[in-house]
Amino acid sequence: MTDTPRFVIFAHNANYDNLHQGGTLGLTAAAMGKEVMVVLLFWTIRKLAEGRIDEVDFSPEYDGAANHVRRLLKEKKVPRVSEMFEEARAVGDFQQVACSAGLEYMGVDADAVTKQVDRLMGLPAILALTAGAETTRFI
Repeated sequence: MTDTPRFVIFAHNANYDNLHQGGTLGLTAAAMGKEVMVVLLFWTIRKLAEGRIDEVDFSPEYDGAANHVRRLLKEKKVPRVSEMFEEARAVGDFQQVACSAGLEYMGVDADAVTKQVDRLMGLPAILALTAGAETTRFI
């Protein structure tokens, strides 16, 4: 990463609406010329390892509207989370980093994640790398 403004998203909650926001924010920031780093933590690591990153699931409090929103997403051809991440890579400086401790805490095999992310790092290294970011979001 260079002196370009950095945009960091710490992605902890793996529900679809949170991952979608991470995807749209990351894609937009990359398209604007920012260096983007999405740090995968806890539940996002588990969901990625299980191959469910594009699953359209919502928090229980949204159960009443979930089917309606799923239908609208399909009708409007909203891109999947993985597609937004791929597009962000294509348009700019975008990387995904998985927290190594998160793998252990969530009982995830490193092989299930390392092929899908740019780096696997410990939290001290992640914090050092993200220090001084122009924008930081915790989702």
